Amino acid sequence: PEREGMFHRGSGLNLTSGQYTAPVAGYYTFTATLHIARREQRRKGQPCRGNHLRVLICVQSHCQHNSNLETVSRLESGGDLFTISVTGVLYLQAGQYASVFVDNAAGSPLTVQSGSDFSAILLGV
Repeated sequence: PEREGMFHRGSGLNLTSGQYTAPVAGYYTFTATLHIARREQRRKGQPCRGNHLRVLICVQSHCQHNSNLETVSRLESGGDLFTISVTGVLYLQAGQYASVFVDNAAGSPLTVQSGSDFSAILLGV
């Protein structure tokens, strides 16, 4: 609803908080596709803290309790723009929420770009 090409059906998605709250208990399929830009390149000789990025969809912000979807991507040293996706099915009770988290071990600041998306669809109760 914010711009052309977007759609928002139902009352579960809060665009301000970035959370999807389940209106009814059931199985939901979630998908997040993030377009990410590296804001600065790592300088030669600078220690490398890591070269991977984790994207998670977590229930109630509990990413450690097996109630999440996760993907890990290795970042190439030459690229400064890349896309990472995570998708799967989670069970939510009515009133529980799910949201996207990015765990950055890339060693440089990253920015999620416009055009990224997050969706939730009720599969069944």
